[in-house]
Amino acid sequence: MIKHVYVVRHCKAEGQEPDAKLTEPGIQQAENLAEFLLDKDIESIVSSPFERAFRTIAPLAEQIGVEVVLDDRLAERILSSKNHPDWRDMLRKTYDDLDLRYEGGESSSTAMGRAISVVMEVLNSEYKNIVFVSHGNLISLLLKHFDDRIGFKEWESLSNPDVFHLSFSENKPSIRRIWAPH
Repeated sequence: MIKHVYVVRHCKAEGQEPDAKLTEPGIQQAENLAEFLLDKDIESIVSSPFERAFRTIAPLAEQIGVEVVLDDRLAERILSSKNHPDWRDMLRKTYDDLDLRYEGGESSSTAMGRAISVVMEVLNSEYKNIVFVSHGNLISLLLKHFDDRIGFKEWESLSNPDVFHLSFSENKPSIRRIWAPH
């Protein structure tokens, strides 16, 4: 049986904090996203507990009558507990060395592992069409798990929102970006 996992990056938000709300354009993007996913026969929705992720998928959940399951494993990856002006260079290095971990942060391999554990759970469920809602860095690591060519450059090219379709017939999916940024 083929399973379809739609990996969604949250819409535009007011900030990076867990309780950051969607901006006005982000709210409209969430409505557009619901329309975009409406014909995908979604049976299950799993979201990061961050406000911007949950609010991104709420319009679809309401329209199709599916409860959003919040899962801490889909929360954004913490690069470091300190703010660094060179955080982009720090992040770039974590794609080359998946075990590199900064003070108070999480390595790429650790973050990847928690995201993949959610994927494996839904692949072992009865659901055929699932939506995950998460954050750019974690999504790029999830995709990298299945395609090692994905890295910093692909993270940089993500949009808010963004949608990737992972089609699993075995354990290795075909990956397609299906959202066209406006």
